[in-house]
Amino acid sequence: MNRNKGMLLVITGAMFWGIGGTVAQKLFQQYAVDVDWLVTTRLLIAGVLLLAVQFLRKDRAQIMGVWKNRKAAIKLIIFGLLGMLAVQYTYMASIKHGNAAVATLLQYLAPVMIIIYSILRRQNTLTRGDVLTVSLALIGCFFLLTNGSVSQFSVPAAAIVWGVLSGVALAFYTLYAIPLLKQFDSLVIVGWAMIIGGFALSFIHPPWQINLNSFTSEAYLYLVFVIIFGTMIAFWFYIESLQSLAPKESSLLGSLEPLAAVLTTVFWLKEPFGIFQWIGALCILLMIIFLAINKEKDPSL
Repeated sequence: MNRNKGMLLVITGAMFWGIGGTVAQKLFQQYAVDVDWLVTTRLLIAGVLLLAVQFLRKDRAQIMGVWKNRKAAIKLIIFGLLGMLAVQYTYMASIKHGNAAVATLLQYLAPVMIIIYSILRRQNTLTRGDVLTVSLALIGCFFLLTNGSVSQFSVPAAAIVWGVLSGVALAFYTLYAIPLLKQFDSLVIVGWAMIIGGFALSFIHPPWQINLNSFTSEAYLYLVFVIIFGTMIAFWFYIESLQSLAPKESSLLGSLEPLAAVLTTVFWLKEPFGIFQWIGALCILLMIIFLAINKEKDPSL
């Protein structure tokens, strides 16, 4: 029963993550929502909600305890700014300039970047699996971004740049968080990181500075979905699934996120997606699945 519950949680969380990106794209395109404002608002609200869950369900002393450890507090601030904020902002900017499908798939190049980083740092040796993973990623990106034609990109350059930066930010986010997560609960670290990132971005775009005159009831529903389901619940469900599933299983099922983003972008928002782009998306999905299957063999992945 617990395993079935874990599978349901991670599948639901991954779907919410993917669909949340597409819904954000809808807000950008139809309601001209500012990227800075959306990132600030979703981080602040989701962060507070995650800490509230920690307060109600787990060791509430950790919520303030992390700030009593000076070294951990400094790392948390760096993680919030260069990890959480960077990941959220670059991902949303890529969606703004392109679409949720491409942004999500480019962000999922992060595991390949981690492999390359580990090899360069000589923490791991190059294996056939690494070669296969990097090859799938490069082939997938080529078809995804060019649709098989080298004469012109089928995706705006700005979307590609922000998407690649999102992958870099996610790689940093994953590696830098490991020591913190060994000391404190995930909800505490991620909750505070969201609040730190949202607070910092508030100086650029305060969350209360937005024109809501063009907002309809539908727009408010989209906004609630992005903040509650696409951010807070998606992460919470993924963390909860680890209580009853192996990390390999959770990661494998988590690959439904880019699939959900692609499908909802193409069939709900009617974004054009060529045959070679589908091949590219398939290559990246295969890369994600391969990494998930082999994750337990190498903790750095």
